Amino acid sequence: MLILGLESSCDETAAALVTGDRRVLAHRLAGQEAAHAPYGGVVPEIAARAHVEALEPLIAAALADAGVTLHQVDAIAATAGPGLIGGVMVGLVTGKALAHAVGKPLVAVNHLEGHALSPRLSDPDLEFPYLLLLVSGGHCQLLLVEGVGRYRRLATTIDDAAGEAFDKTAKLLGLGFPGGPAVERAALLGNPKAVPLPRPLKGSAEPHFSFAGLKSAVARAKDDHSPEDLAASFQAAVVDCLLDRTARALDAVPEAATLVVAGGVAANTAVRSALEGLATAHGRRFVAPPLWLCTDNAAMIAWAGVERFAAGLTDPLDIPARPRWPLDPSAEAVRGAGVKA
Repeated sequence: MLILGLESSCDETAAALVTGDRRVLAHRLAGQEAAHAPYGGVVPEIAARAHVEALEPLIAAALADAGVTLHQVDAIAATAGPGLIGGVMVGLVTGKALAHAVGKPLVAVNHLEGHALSPRLSDPDLEFPYLLLLVSGGHCQLLLVEGVGRYRRLATTIDDAAGEAFDKTAKLLGLGFPGGPAVERAALLGNPKAVPLPRPLKGSAEPHFSFAGLKSAVARAKDDHSPEDLAASFQAAVVDCLLDRTARALDAVPEAATLVVAGGVAANTAVRSALEGLATAHGRRFVAPPLWLCTDNAAMIAWAGVERFAAGLTDPLDIPARPRWPLDPSAEAVRGAGVKA
């Protein structure tokens, strides 16, 4: 099986070719950091235009890298949401056009499912069910992954996602863009105990996450502490919150033999290390994708396409792009902005 994957949900444009036996034959990616850096965050209109300019050359380059033609792929997988709707439309419409042109099936991939299944691309021994901490710029959720297309949400954020809090903290501290790596670098030079910051919902019977109050506390403290100490203290607080909420979820799903972390924040070394220790303490196996698979990429979309195509799940060419697309549509809405997840 050979799947072409396309990703354009935020500020990374990517194309990849992945086989059913987990070989990444090609992966091309174009970032937009320079375009968004002056604004301290992603500007949707700029991102969408950049996707239009970058995607076709990336597809051509990926096909050349793999030494195949478009007619040789078995299906085309494209992110159909959630994400910035302009960018999602660029990738999905391109995928539809290519699928129609060469008579191949379309697999419309939920970007979150791409993250959720990405550890199975790098780890062939990872079996369902597993507990997933999906932690990225737009989402912070705990899900029981029961199979392809089968997800039970245990917790979500009621306000900011962890990655969003990293980005906003970086902007507050003048650390640059992208914010997550900038905060992590600054934290290496700071004292994680220097600034007493809150741990929202830690110890609460409520299963969800909250990071807005932590971000506000950083804003109040920024004139009294160095950026390095604030970055280190903020990162330590995020880690504590993630550990507390994940430990609660582990206790709730004894059937999950493995704790998995995925999403952009999973590339943070402190987060990965702490979660590995938590899994060990709970007698669970720990799996995290390689760093390049944590951030947005097309290989995870292609792999989700492999898994869905193998299960007989393809989509019509009139499937819409979606700015919001929960993995567990039956999950109860939660208070606050977390309902978007």
